[in-house]
Amino acid sequence: MCKALRPATSKKTVPPASKRGALSLIAGPHNALVKIHADASLYAGLFDGDEQASLSIASGRKGYVHLVSGQLQVNGVTLNDGDAALLDNESLVSLQQGKDAEVLVFDLAA
Repeated sequence: MCKALRPATSKKTVPPASKRGALSLIAGPHNALVKIHADASLYAGLFDGDEQASLSIASGRKGYVHLVSGQLQVNGVTLNDGDAALLDNESLVSLQQGKDAEVLVFDLAA
């Protein structure tokens, strides 16, 4: 049986400094800026030059990367504005060699 949840809205500001060269947890079921009632987590980051970050993906989960703007290497593959990558059977999301990159990374149930 599913329990109905009341709709809620939230407006939060994430300072760019907290996303610069890092993945900042924005939304998720635990310890996130915005709590969601789903088995998923959303991270945001800004990357340029030598800045890099990685995110471990547990076995049986998927990673989804959406490059909002710029250019960025994801697990060695170059993404450009608007590109996305679905990472299945990968244990790590590796982000590097950004050029004015803004990225969203999702950790999702398989």
